Amino acid sequence: MTNAHERSLSADVETVWTLVTSLSADDDELWPRGRWPRMRLDRPLEVGARGGHGPVRYQVAEIRPKQTVAFRFTPDFGLVGTHRFEIVEQGRRTVLRHVIEGRPRRFMHLVWPLALRPLHDALVEDGLDRAEAAVTGQPWRPRPLSFRVQLLRRLVRPRRGRATT
Repeated sequence: MTNAHERSLSADVETVWTLVTSLSADDDELWPRGRWPRMRLDRPLEVGARGGHGPVRYQVAEIRPKQTVAFRFTPDFGLVGTHRFEIVEQGRRTVLRHVIEGRPRRFMHLVWPLALRPLHDALVEDGLDRAEAAVTGQPWRPRPLSFRVQLLRRLVRPRRGRATT
């Protein structure tokens, strides 16, 4: 299974790399926090750092400066594979791409297409919107969520007393 989203940004590679390397930091300019569970890592963004967002758990697997930050899903997640941010220079613009490549296991064969993919797609598009706002100096204005995504968010919202990350 592959899932990819990308945005051509009016910025140089260095600027986009700065956005990507801010992931999980207090000054994170890429992750659409506030609207979605924060990305949290047990230490700064570096190979071996562990964390995730909401119920999704992963570990930083690879960092290639100004090119890629890749995360490997933990074995208990139900998806064997990675998700990564890629940076590709295209003339005066830079493409920021998010890619998941994986093989669903057990329950994830049903959960991914029915619930996680729509939530993931909305989250990543919000992140790309946030990146675009950051490089243009504009405030991030989240787009309306589809009815399906709103419903799924209500269904998976943590209950009181249940810990989240």
